[in-house]
Amino acid sequence: MFSGSHLRRTCTLALGFVATGPLVAAGPCDIYYAGGTPCIAAHSTTRALYNAFTGSLYQVQRGSDSATTDIAPLSAGGVANAGAQDSFCAGTTCLITVIYDQSGRGNHLTQAPPGGFQGPEANGYDNLASATGAPVTLNGQKAYGVFISPGTGYRNNAASGTATGDAAEGMYAVLDGTHYNDGCCFDYGNAETSSTDTGNGHMEAIYFGDNSIWGTGSGSGPWIMADLENGLFSGLSAGNNAGDPSISYQFVTAVVKGQPNHWAIRGANAASGSLSTYYNGTRPSVSGYNPMSKEGAIILGIGGDNSVSAQGTFYEGVMTSGYPSDATEDSVQANIVAAGYSTAPLTSGPVLATGSSISLRATTSGYTTRYLAHTGSTINTQVVTLSSTTALKQQASWTLHPGLGNSACFSFESADVPGSYIRHSNFALQLDADDGSKQFREDATFCPQAGLNGQGSSVRSWNYPTCWFRHFNNVGYAARNGGVHAFDAAASFNDDASWVVGAGFA
Repeated sequence: MFSGSHLRRTCTLALGFVATGPLVAAGPCDIYYAGGTPCIAAHSTTRALYNAFTGSLYQVQRGSDSATTDIAPLSAGGVANAGAQDSFCAGTTCLITVIYDQSGRGNHLTQAPPGGFQGPEANGYDNLASATGAPVTLNGQKAYGVFISPGTGYRNNAASGTATGDAAEGMYAVLDGTHYNDGCCFDYGNAETSSTDTGNGHMEAIYFGDNSIWGTGSGSGPWIMADLENGLFSGLSAGNNAGDPSISYQFVTAVVKGQPNHWAIRGANAASGSLSTYYNGTRPSVSGYNPMSKEGAIILGIGGDNSVSAQGTFYEGVMTSGYPSDATEDSVQANIVAAGYSTAPLTSGPVLATGSSISLRATTSGYTTRYLAHTGSTINTQVVTLSSTTALKQQASWTLHPGLGNSACFSFESADVPGSYIRHSNFALQLDADDGSKQFREDATFCPQAGLNGQGSSVRSWNYPTCWFRHFNNVGYAARNGGVHAFDAAASFNDDASWVVGAGFA
């Protein structure tokens, strides 16, 4: 998977360029190199982070046959070849299995192993991210980010060149500023090599979310903070820093950097403007944080002890050797803005209209007279015909609304129980009344795609994009192709997860 030739190739392209290439065409890691703080890890599924980089950005694995392919930029220093991924993943599901390190050091991110907290896989590993959960465009060119649902995580516990002990380092990440929660912990950065909590000061990572157990900023969040282990810090202490603002950007640049008894948080709109400094000062006075005891592993989407309850979306990020200057980071921010991050459609396939009444007919052979319906709170499939009772027709009819958790997708309201929507809960589909909570609204948001078996539409969860509407033993589930449950079985998955959308019966 990580051949020596691959590593030599990326090292030559990346590190060879930064010493000689023109600054005007520089990527983020070329800028850091010129500033005397070179990247020792560079991760992105959206673009190359060195001007001359042409190697693999990430690897995807498809559900139909478990085959893998590497996705590279369209050109040197360019945007990822999303078309290659789309072709490879056509008619099936795909997961991101590896996020390659562009620095040439081999600090690739792979499926996180169990640690202080077990991941949801049968062997305790974390889940892998959907390859299609976070579509985006960069100056009009399509790419995909890494959509982290709770239980998803990537890690490298044997990284090379990362800061250890009290050594200086910097890092930035470009994230989705609208995708977060209060779980612990959506991080990118330096963590323990054992996947366990080994004490204060053994981490230094970017955190993004609205967890308020430790530090907080102004307002209700989300905030950029630093996970230093056993505390999320917005400033000097694990209390409130009014200078750390709540983030409202669609795309956010988050920066954390540290050196002996000094560290900083900076942030910005990743689509426009310049970086602001939210904290710049001494280390927390609590024992363990000065000096630091960083261990040098790299994590994405999880806490240092493999805490897996957070969510967020990652597009790109790097870690450096040495403490970058503000001027260097300002130039990196200008490069990020110039990359032109913008939203992309979350749906595909047959056009669906909000406000319309629809039905969803199964396409699996032998079940094509069955429609997605409900009996009480249970979502199931039932045989429905023109001669069926009015009550059954209503139970099999759904009104489309803009997604309660993301208006770019849809929520499905029951025709006969107004105010109640299809949601997933413990991977079962059920009908529940909208309680107004953020969790409910995200669980009740779904993004139709072109049918996996070539018919109609397949409907994936917005907040768990590896999970799709599937009928199994005539019951509805949010199922994951080849996952750990019986209803995740790969056999007939594409057929069971594809639905013909028609007019509602009611």
